[in-house]
Amino acid sequence: MLYFGGFSAPDPFIAFGVRGKKIAVLNALEFGRAKKSSGFDTVLPLEPWSEKARTLHPDIKVSTAGVIALLAKHYKIRSFDISQDFPTGLADGLRALGLKLTPVPALFPEREIKTPAEVRALREGNRCSALGIAAAENLLRKSKIKAGKLILDGRPLTSERLKIAIEIACLEAGALSIDTIAAGGDQACDPHERGHGPLRANELIVVDVFPRVTASGYHGDMTRTFLKGRANEKQRQLVAAVRTAQLAALDAVHAGVNGRHVHQQCLNVFERHGFKTKRSPKGSVGFFHGTGHGLGLEVHEAPRLSSVDYVLKKGSVVTIEPGLYYPGLGGCRIEDVVQITDRKPKMLSSFHYDWEIR
Repeated sequence: MLYFGGFSAPDPFIAFGVRGKKIAVLNALEFGRAKKSSGFDTVLPLEPWSEKARTLHPDIKVSTAGVIALLAKHYKIRSFDISQDFPTGLADGLRALGLKLTPVPALFPEREIKTPAEVRALREGNRCSALGIAAAENLLRKSKIKAGKLILDGRPLTSERLKIAIEIACLEAGALSIDTIAAGGDQACDPHERGHGPLRANELIVVDVFPRVTASGYHGDMTRTFLKGRANEKQRQLVAAVRTAQLAALDAVHAGVNGRHVHQQCLNVFERHGFKTKRSPKGSVGFFHGTGHGLGLEVHEAPRLSSVDYVLKKGSVVTIEPGLYYPGLGGCRIEDVVQITDRKPKMLSSFHYDWEIR
């Protein structure tokens, strides 16, 4: 809805396109704001349409489907394209009222190609990500090592304290960071584990920050891995392999290439460095997620860089985020955001790669 009409509301509302025009139907709570600030060509008040539907069907409870059916009749619409995650109950109601609905893979395939304004919004999202990561790094640098734990201001430095610092930094920059990841040790071996409890010295700590900029709705998405203390040789090899894999993927990504090929470059690097991926009933170790995904109004959107075939298009924006995860050794992920061009990708994120904090 935000992409289609440039308008965000906390509750669902009716919107559709007909003969090149964008039409929204909103209740009194949102009507005035939408008239003033949305990108819809026509904004209709919901209440008169609901009343008209009730008048036509006085013996039944008027639903959203009834209002949409009435609007369709008014605009001489017999069918709608809908998203594949369109609400089932609403779809059933509309079909029962005689409308044809066709689920399509993407209502707005043009979303995959980012405009210059969208690229600026994504840069801003990643600026906020970088500020969050910097806040986490700052606490790690200030912390002291006592009995194998990280201590800051006389208290254990926990994942929770790290996430609070990250989220405050993002909020002050104009973005909201939700589900922030700051996970250390074996916790980081589950890539979407947010992290909890005290952080320990000499353990890898994955910090993944993907805030949504309040003004635009667009996201940032960056990951860095840190270690406070002294890394052992195997940890250094693991981090070096992940960074080498990321550079290989960045070197391979361009318009017209298959995302599967980019993903394979990471697999090849890990194989050469002796980091194998294994799957068992207890879970997976190694590199067991995709290399990247599209970024925009959603954290995960088209395209994907993984084992699935997908030819990348010029102008799309993707993350490049290989990782390795081995309980007992730890997890490492390094993530940046790029826009795809005919040649070298355009970097939309920026933060240093120094990870070992003494």
